[in-house]
Amino acid sequence: MGPPPAGSGNNTGKVIGIVAASLVGLLVLGYAVTRVNDARTGAGGSGFPAAEYRLTVPNTLVGGTYKLDEDLSQTKGREAIDGSHDPNARDLKPAVGQYTSASAADSGVLVISGMYGRLKHPEEARRKMLAGAADSEGSTVAVQPKDITPSGSGITVSCQVLTARQDGATATVPMCAWADGNTAASVAVVTAATSRQSPASVDLARLAETTLKVRAEVRQPIG
Repeated sequence: MGPPPAGSGNNTGKVIGIVAASLVGLLVLGYAVTRVNDARTGAGGSGFPAAEYRLTVPNTLVGGTYKLDEDLSQTKGREAIDGSHDPNARDLKPAVGQYTSASAADSGVLVISGMYGRLKHPEEARRKMLAGAADSEGSTVAVQPKDITPSGSGITVSCQVLTARQDGATATVPMCAWADGNTAASVAVVTAATSRQSPASVDLARLAETTLKVRAEVRQPIG
């Protein structure tokens, strides 16, 4: 598969718009994130983990490589959570941030779209988050989801590559998702160059490692 058209030149603004629309929209799915067949899992109050961790939206990520452009937790994130219900999740709160590269010479965007609370089924959460992105308007799955456990981490993330179209521009959008008993989030990192990359050539193992760096920075103990 060849690289998708990228609109007019290195239009990073359009790339940012595509990535933000694809990932922030995941929170609309937030209450199906851990939803599985109630006949199989039950919807009772037992089985929920204790609330020990939360997600933050810090001013920088990945060791200062990306700086916060916009915290959308209390706008897009809050809109998605208010009035919604999932029998397999409790006390959910949003954490959504859009970041841009701190280096003017290396333009790029990182978007994290997540939530924290108490989740019964983390593995299902990872799958549902990627499915939600794939179902968003203008998105097509180019590389099917696969599980990756970066060496030495002991933590499995699920990763996929989409092509996403918005405002006449199409970009390659790789993303990975993690989930545990308290936190769940998807992370996408796109540069002007990788937005034009062939989806099959995307290094998802590298993105999985970056995702765990993000996780280490945003996932903090409560209190």
